Amino acid sequence: MTIRHLKIFIAVAETGKMSMAAKKIFISQPTVSQAIKELEKYYGILLFERISKKLYITEAGKNLLTYAKIAVKQFDELNEYMFIAGHSEKIRIGTTITVGSCMLPSIINRFKERRPQVETFSYMNNTKFIEDKILKAELDIGIVEGQVKSPDLVQMPAVKDCLVVVCSKNHHFAGRKRIMIKELENEAFVMREEGSGTRELFENYMLQRGMKLKTNWEVTCPVVIKNIVLEHNCLAAISIRLVKEEIKNGQLYVIKSKENALDRSFNIVYYKNKYVTESMKTLMEIVKEYNNNDVLKNISAGILV
Repeated sequence: MTIRHLKIFIAVAETGKMSMAAKKIFISQPTVSQAIKELEKYYGILLFERISKKLYITEAGKNLLTYAKIAVKQFDELNEYMFIAGHSEKIRIGTTITVGSCMLPSIINRFKERRPQVETFSYMNNTKFIEDKILKAELDIGIVEGQVKSPDLVQMPAVKDCLVVVCSKNHHFAGRKRIMIKELENEAFVMREEGSGTRELFENYMLQRGMKLKTNWEVTCPVVIKNIVLEHNCLAAISIRLVKEEIKNGQLYVIKSKENALDRSFNIVYYKNKYVTESMKTLMEIVKEYNNNDVLKNISAGILV
C-alpha cells in the first residue's frame, strides 16, 4: 500500500466513479480499478459496494477516507516543506463563531508580531464544522467553545468563559436579582444554530432541569443576536465576552447561572497524530494569554435559581 493507492482511493470516493477518478488524476481506468482491488486485498475489507454499475462507499471505506485524506495531506506537506527547504510556512486556524468574534483578530495580530514570516489562514464556523475540517486535515488547529466528539482529536482547555442569559434594559427581567429557571420557559429566545457549542451547552442545561426552550429565532451571527435581543425584547444565551460593552453602557442586563453551572472554556483542538509545529506552539501560548481576566468582575447581574 502506497500514497499513490490512497490518492486513487480518495479520487474514487469523491467522484463516485472509477472512470471519473481516472480522468481526474490522469491515469487509465484499469489502473484505478487495480489500485482499489489491491487496497481491498491489503486490508481484507470491502471499500465499495458495486450495485447496478454504481459504486457506494462502505462504512469501512468512509473510515479509511478520513485517515487517507490526513495521510495524503501530511505527505504533501512534507514534500512541500522539503522541496522549498522551509522558505515559506503557513498555519491554518479554525475558530468557532464566538471565539472568532471576540478574540480572533487580536490573536492573529499577536501571532504576526511573533512569527511575521508565517502566512496565516483563518476559518470561522461552529464547533461541528471545525472538528470536521481538522479531521479532514483542512485545518491545522482549532479554538472552539464546544466539546469535540472525535477521540482522534486532542482537546485542551485554554481560556475560561461563561455563558449567560441576556435581556434588554426594557425587559421585565432587567434589574431583578433572582429569576426562577422555570420562568425562562415562557420567554422567546434567539438561539445559535445546530452544531454550535453555545447552543448545545445551554440546551443541556435546560434539559437537565426539566425545562424546554421556546426558540423564536435561530441565528449564526453574534451581532445580529444582540440586535434582536435589543429590538424584539427576547432573551439570548451568549458568551459574556461578546456582550461586555453592551452591559457596561446599560443596553443589556446579564443573568448568570447559580453555582457557575454555565461556566466553560475555549479549547485548543488538533489532530492527535499531527506534528505540532513551532507556529502551532506559538499560537497556543497566545491563546492562553487571554485566560487572565475575570470578565464578570464588577458586573451587576441577576441569578437563575
